Amino acid sequence: MPPMSRSLRISGFAATALLALAVVPARADKIKNPMAVFSGLDKITGRIITFEAAVDETVQFGSLQLTARVCYSRPEYENPQTTSFVEVDEVGFDNSYKRLFTGWMFASSPGLNAIEHAVYDIWLSECKGGKDIIKTAPEVEDEPPPPLPAETRRNARPAQPLPGSRPPGPAGANNAPLRLPGAGAPPGATQPPRPAPQQRFFPTNNGAGGLRDPAGQGR
Repeated sequence: MPPMSRSLRISGFAATALLALAVVPARADKIKNPMAVFSGLDKITGRIITFEAAVDETVQFGSLQLTARVCYSRPEYENPQTTSFVEVDEVGFDNSYKRLFTGWMFASSPGLNAIEHAVYDIWLSECKGGKDIIKTAPEVEDEPPPPLPAETRRNARPAQPLPGSRPPGPAGANNAPLRLPGAGAPPGATQPPRPAPQQRFFPTNNGAGGLRDPAGQGR
């Protein structure tokens, strides 16, 4: 094998290994937390709010429904890292659902596994509430928990801003979700309509005291 081809091949293997390390949490002792804290951005108005989501609880932000399945931080003797395995669905005007994201989010690298959406963005800020340290064997791999049933995801509560977060956007701002082509799981597949969530929160409102959902219904 020519020296140049061999060098390129080795470089390719190294790049693949680095990518694998970037998308899976590194092996270390960890703390399993009951609460994840996220920040949500409305790209139209530029408003950012910070909200909490209990593990396995579905929270709706704009037209996106988010479920944090686990939220891990690390003890003081480990290198700091905060990760959460997250599922994100987009709710359409016809109450259809499309899976936009399933995977790990890293608080230290918000852009690593970003949610591809034209109007909203959500990233992990921190995990909190956990105290017990989980000793992790190096040879054991993290596996995402099994998906929640659809009925659980439908009972989404609104994403409540934490103290100090900025208020919702100006009146009259358009918060209609823009759908990305091919988004979903499998790509491009639209799930059957489901009953609307009982509670919703939208960072853009259409007037004082009026929250608006994608279907044009009030809170």
